[in-house]
Formats: sequence, structure tokens, C-alpha cells
Amino acid sequence: MTPIEHIRGFQDQLTAWRRDFHAHPETGFEEQRTAALVAERLESWGIEVHRGIGRTGLVGVLRNGHGNRAIGLRADMDALDMPEANGFAHRSTVPGKMHGCGHDGHTTMLLGAARYLAETRRFDGIVHFIFQPAEEGQGGARAMLEDGLFERFPCDAVYALHNRPGLPVGHYAIRPGAMMAGCAFFDLAIEGRGGHAARPESTVDPVVCGAQIISAWQSIVGRNVAPNDTAVISVTGFAAGTAYNVIPERVALRGTVRAFRSETMRLLEARMRALAESIAAGFGGTARLDFREITVPVVNAPEQTAMIADAAAAMVGEARVDRDRIAAMGSEDFSWMMAERPGAYMLVGNGAGEGGCEVHNPGYDFNDAAIPYGAGVLAAVVERELPPG
Repeated sequence: MTPIEHIRGFQDQLTAWRRDFHAHPETGFEEQRTAALVAERLESWGIEVHRGIGRTGLVGVLRNGHGNRAIGLRADMDALDMPEANGFAHRSTVPGKMHGCGHDGHTTMLLGAARYLAETRRFDGIVHFIFQPAEEGQGGARAMLEDGLFERFPCDAVYALHNRPGLPVGHYAIRPGAMMAGCAFFDLAIEGRGGHAARPESTVDPVVCGAQIISAWQSIVGRNVAPNDTAVISVTGFAAGTAYNVIPERVALRGTVRAFRSETMRLLEARMRALAESIAAGFGGTARLDFREITVPVVNAPEQTAMIADAAAAMVGEARVDRDRIAAMGSEDFSWMMAERPGAYMLVGNGAGEGGCEVHNPGYDFNDAAIPYGAGVLAAVVERELPPG
């Protein structure tokens, strides 16, 4: 019996837990209820639990046999600050918050893997079940690392999953090397000189200046980034003015930058800063850029990529495992853990029906049919990495 088949035996319970998590979303560093329920379930299976790592994170430890090799399996627990538009019974009960990215499903899949491994114990070594808070741009992975995650719970390799809407349930996708982009957030403060809109010659107009900066920034990818590299600069906010007839004193821009290489991210930051400052000076104003790296690129190690892909193929067949998935410009906080330990990050099909819309959409829902596939491949990779002696 494969791990997927075994886990189907308690899929109804996992589904109920997943829907309960969905109905009670908690955003970054607020995952008190979620973490308490996870800890309670791990302890009920005889798994040692360590709480309060990275504030609201926790780690479960399961040992078997005499082996000293250790594998880390990680799931994110946080929800998003966004309203839910669904009408089903397990919709969010917290106004303005929802599990719009499937972390409720990721948490449940790791619980499923933990129960399976605790019951079957077909491995020799140590498994660390890492339940991470605050993945959605708030630095939960770094918070756990700063709390000594890998010093306290050494891992020879780490693995994580993410659901993928549109990929059929029972299918997997991965690639060696860069899998997802690094991410930075930025704020730009432009200072000009305000005045009457009927007398623009007496002002230094930060609105016009901001518009020119946005336009100039879009030339960076086309003229400074190598054609065989990839990057994105997106301005997602432009705050200026409060009246129709007043040219404001200042403008605030914000947005995000994505790149597959850290060197490219440094280039983007330098060019954005130089262009903003020089354009603002040309208008007679000033510009100050605050550029914050949120995640580094997700880079899958070849050995671990092959390990989890082989584990998936052994259960569902090679035809259902895409080993050369196109890299995505989205980002993932797990990258900080992968920067310290070799690992792999795999996509699990969420289907095209229920949950078929994109993540971060108010109509999204994790597809419970995917639970055994995610839990199963996490369990299977442990059995391959830590074969019984």
C-alpha cells in the first residue's frame, strides 16, 4: 500500500480539519489557534512538539530506528488579509481574513504525513515537521531561523509543497534550479513643492515626477537586464493629493520587484534608486527609495528534486510528474530555509474545478481531494531519504 492509499483511510478526518482551519483563518504571527490544534494532534500521535519558534511557529520531532540523518518537512499556516466571497459552510468566520492561498491545505497535508509516518514508521532517522507562521510577506521563515531552527533541529534536507490551481489533482510539478523568484517590496517617497493647480509654474510637481519615474523604471528590465535573464518591476500603489485644485507636496509609490538571481535583484535596486534620484533632482525635488528584500529565489537542489519527483512517480506514474515545470515569478518564504539547507519545493495539483481559480482570489478554496497526494509525497520522500536499516 502506498502512502497515498494509506492516508485515504483517514481522509475524511483530514478534510474536516482543513475546513475548520479555513473557517478560522489567522494571519501572520497570529496563528495561535492553528498552532495549538496542530500541536495537540502531533502529540496525540506520540510526536514531540516544540512551540513558540518564530513566535507562533512550531516543530514536531519524530524519531525511529538508530539513524542520525534528519529530514525537514515544512508547511505554512497563515491566511491573508482579504475578504472571502465564497458561500459554502466552511467559509471564513473572520471578517477581512481568509485562507486565499491554500495554507489551510498545506498545514493539513503535513499533518497527514505526520500521522502516516507515526503509524507506519517505515524509516530510520529523524523527521522534523516544521509548521511555519507568517509566510505571506512577513518573514516567518527568517523568524524561525533566527530562533535557531536548524541549530535546534538539524536537517540534512528540507522539503515543502504548494497547491497549484489548474494542475490536475494527482499530478505534480517541479524543476531543478530556480523554481520561483526572489521578491522585494519597495516604497518611494518623492518630495516636491506644492501649490495651486492653476499656477503649476510656482510648484515642483511630484505627481508628474512620479509618473516619469514609473515610466523610466519600466526601461530597466528591457535595457539593463540581460535578455536571457528575467525580472519584473511592478508599481502597485501611487498615493498623491487630497483636492482637485492643489498640487501636493509629496507623492508615495510602492510595489514589488521579482528576479531569479540575487545578482539581478541588486542590479534592479541600484538602477531604480539611480533613476528615481536623478529624475527627481531634474524636476527640482528629491526621491528616497526604501528597498526591502522579502525572499531570495527558490532554488531546488538537483538531488532533492530528483528524490521527491521519484517518490511521486513511484505512486502515480511518471506521466503525472512534470520534472521541468516553467519557473514562476511568484515568491516563497521557504526560500530562506532552502538557502541554508539543500531542498526541493514541489507543486501539487489543486484541480480545475473546486479551487480552480487562482490563489489570492476571494473565490479560491483548497481542493480537499488533493490532501492524500500532498501528504503522501511528503511521507514517501522521507521513506526514500531515510530507508529502514
